[in-house]
Amino acid sequence: MRGLKVSMRPTTGSPSSGRTARNKATIHGASREYVVSKKSVFNRTIGDSRLELEFASFLEDCADVESYAKNYLAVGFKLDYVKADGDISNYYPDFVVKVAGGEIWLVETKGREDLNDPGKWERLQQWCSDASRLDSGQQYRALFVREEEWERYKPKSFRDAATVFGGSEPESGFRVQ
Repeated sequence: MRGLKVSMRPTTGSPSSGRTARNKATIHGASREYVVSKKSVFNRTIGDSRLELEFASFLEDCADVESYAKNYLAVGFKLDYVKADGDISNYYPDFVVKVAGGEIWLVETKGREDLNDPGKWERLQQWCSDASRLDSGQQYRALFVREEEWERYKPKSFRDAATVFGGSEPESGFRVQ
């Protein structure tokens, strides 16, 4: 692949840290960190942020995660939603995760929140509700992971993450019924 140089030196994590090592690649002249993926449909998970990379490493290390995918723009999974200014836009949830037992979780990781996040979260929850109703027997759930809570709690399993972050929603007075 033209423009791709891979350094196999880990940038963080080690066998003793309990986290999967991250590596660096140069893609189109930009240095990007990635996680070598064994549970993902992609062999490398490139994150848009440090939190996304940590979350991908976390998913790799979770015994209760069967598989996952980072939702890249090229994957094409998007939801339309109403922005804070009333315009319609596209929203790309960060991760799709399948856990033991078959539940599928759509996960949004958030370092910096903005005015459009409540609309995205509402749309994601609606999509999960609709998909669960229409896909007989399949359960879809949404999870919102704030960076400051992630730093504070550091769950050990996906079930722990679902418990800890399950009540999280974007701030700004928005609450889902």
